[in-house]
Amino acid sequence: MTRLFAGTAFDIPPTCDQCGKLESDCICTAAEKAEAERARQQAADRRSPESQTAVVTVQKRKGGRQATVIEGLTAKANDLPELLGKLQAACGAGGTVKAKEDLIELQGDHAATIRKSLTNLGYRVK
Repeated sequence: MTRLFAGTAFDIPPTCDQCGKLESDCICTAAEKAEAERARQQAADRRSPESQTAVVTVQKRKGGRQATVIEGLTAKANDLPELLGKLQAACGAGGTVKAKEDLIELQGDHAATIRKSLTNLGYRVK
């Protein structure tokens, strides 16, 4: 026995988290490993809707237009584009996600509909 931990539980050779093979036999590319790590981190950052509070406001824009703005939901903890799609379908309106500012905007005054939709999805609403 030439290795320090030969024959013990610490002598287990390292395996790839992606494919499960020994690291010396692993065929995964660096890009695949990075993508898998990113997906794992994203899943770890996600929070349940019950633990988040959305703040729904209606803002006046130039030209007398109105926009319903949802704040308080972070892009790191939610899939904001997917949530926007659900809210657009419920309201029948256009909208956008501003991930840097962590907000969702919908065209028009749809505060009541959005509050109801977010409550049905499990979010707390102010």
